[in-house]
Amino acid sequence: MARNATTTERLRSLLLQITSLTEKGDLHWERQVGSAHRYARWNNNLFILGPDAPLKTKKTPRYLFITPFDSPACIEVNSEDDDLGQDLLKLVTTVEAASKDESPTDPFSITDILSQLDS
Repeated sequence: MARNATTTERLRSLLLQITSLTEKGDLHWERQVGSAHRYARWNNNLFILGPDAPLKTKKTPRYLFITPFDSPACIEVNSEDDDLGQDLLKLVTTVEAASKDESPTDPFSITDILSQLDS
């Protein structure tokens, strides 16, 4: 399905904003244990960026999936998109640099909350 020019420009602006927030450290990306993507939460939205593959594998298509927490609506941008692909690849590079030393997390683990009970 083709996007209209207004939607494309809004998505471009969002990609640039997400990239800027990541560069400044204001948007934190995590990698879930056993998952092939990274995720971040911002402005009541969930961003899923994937797959988690080395940047040197340039032929691997990348994607950004965006969904609000309070709605079933979603949108996806991928690196093969003629209009937004390069902006997405810049985000991928930025996220990789910002989160390269991060250990995978388990967002569904109850270990942290249980350990707080001992305090």
